Amino acid sequence: MAHVPTQRISTRATGIVGVAILCSRVLGLIREVVFAALFGASRNMDAFLTAFRAPNMLRDLFAEGALSTAFVTTFSQRIATEGDKSAWNLASKVATLALVFMSAVSLLGVIFAPVLINILAPGFPIEKAELTVLLTRIMFPFILLVSLAALVMGMLNAKHVFGMPAMASSFFNLGSIIGGVALCYWLDPQPDWRHPHFGERGLVGLSIATLIGGFLQLIVQFPSLGRVGFRFRLDFNWRDPGVRTILGMMGPATIAASAVQVNVAVNSIFASGLGDGPIAWLNIAFRLMQLPLGIFGVAVATVTLPLVSRSAAVGNTSEFRSALAHSIRLVLLLTIPAAIGLIILAEPIIHLIYEHGRFTPYATTQTAAALRFYAIGLAGYSADKVLAPAFYALNRRYVPMFVTLTSIAINFSLNWFFTFYLHWGHRGLAFSTSMVAITNFIFLYSMMRRYTGRLETGAMFRTIAKLLFAGIGLAAICWLASTFFFSVHTHLAGWKNFLALMVTIAVGAGTFFGAAYLLRVAEVHDVVDLFRRKFGRPTL
Repeated sequence: MAHVPTQRISTRATGIVGVAILCSRVLGLIREVVFAALFGASRNMDAFLTAFRAPNMLRDLFAEGALSTAFVTTFSQRIATEGDKSAWNLASKVATLALVFMSAVSLLGVIFAPVLINILAPGFPIEKAELTVLLTRIMFPFILLVSLAALVMGMLNAKHVFGMPAMASSFFNLGSIIGGVALCYWLDPQPDWRHPHFGERGLVGLSIATLIGGFLQLIVQFPSLGRVGFRFRLDFNWRDPGVRTILGMMGPATIAASAVQVNVAVNSIFASGLGDGPIAWLNIAFRLMQLPLGIFGVAVATVTLPLVSRSAAVGNTSEFRSALAHSIRLVLLLTIPAAIGLIILAEPIIHLIYEHGRFTPYATTQTAAALRFYAIGLAGYSADKVLAPAFYALNRRYVPMFVTLTSIAINFSLNWFFTFYLHWGHRGLAFSTSMVAITNFIFLYSMMRRYTGRLETGAMFRTIAKLLFAGIGLAAICWLASTFFFSVHTHLAGWKNFLALMVTIAVGAGTFFGAAYLLRVAEVHDVVDLFRRKFGRPTL
């Protein structure tokens, strides 16, 4: 039998996307820290987070979920089979359709905001619900801006431009932070600017700043889009086969992409009846989990989708299979140690980042509890990001949809069991999300093996075993630091805590990856070889 070379995704492209997403996630954390310091884990912040959840959920479902997956798959296949000109024509048609449709969705969101909030937070008292409705109406046009931004990102990724699209969300965070703080002080003047106590008018400022950030996320990508050759023109000829293909994918893809966001919304419904605070605790913990998810899981998925889409379009099953298998193993390599670190160092991390202003030690403890349970599902959640879009490249669009429908039912049942039967409170809501992510991965992986014949499963299990063994050293270092340093020295200056945490992470990561290298984890050797080729001395 002829040897089939293993197709691997670009480590360099993955690194570029990872660094860009790291910048975005760090700015996102700064955004959360600033808002938490200004408002605390309070009634007002619960209202803002719930209001943002409606357009943000639609962003994940449509813009960066179904629309992005369907468009990138079809656009990449159109480039491979018909060339750039045909692909750009398709892009103009889809952009025009998105502009019209998402404008209508924004208008409906403004009109029916009270209905949405009644669904998302039925436990809110009347005054809190009215404030949430107002903020929702201000922020709902965000979905239009971010949908167009996601389309632009898809075009650039398909043309192998990854850096600026991944950096675009950094500009959203910058606009939100700078605009939010400025508008807070302008709309809600404070007698003591150093110790502000913003109220409802300050939240209106944050909501307007969200739109400013969404606008920046869109326009910063335009120069790169012009350089790759795209010229937008309004095109209402939506009978193009490519448009029909994208719309046909979007129905199942919307449901498939909804798993996590719908489950988070269900969590919010349960959390809204647990008093003031749980919604904010869960939101902050989920945001922290999204840091490694974005840097590793989303980065690998972003680079993988155009490659597997082109492989499927030209019928190269071996390339499709090997690229997908390699991507899954790479995600596991990067997220398993991240999960271990988050579980053990949850409290020191949250204390360092969030415990300022009105964010109390009690809020730190409760948020850390949620983070630990969220981190359990990090690897499964990240692998889902790689696996689910690959089904659309194979034209198996309904598989992720059915898996998602099942997972939503499982999540609802687990929420009730953990929260009300076992009385775990908000921790049970986080744990059910993790269990659903792991279950999704098992289902998706099993179905993908049916369609590809094999998926290098033996190599994946060997990799997992080696990574868990390497993780013992990482866990020991994190536990020692947490028990004998962070738990004892709780009142150190912020920079000392930061330095201690960075040293712990660096030593732990070095121990983990060193052990993985000695255990011959192939993906670690790939990274080492890349650095040797790039920075090593040439062989004489």
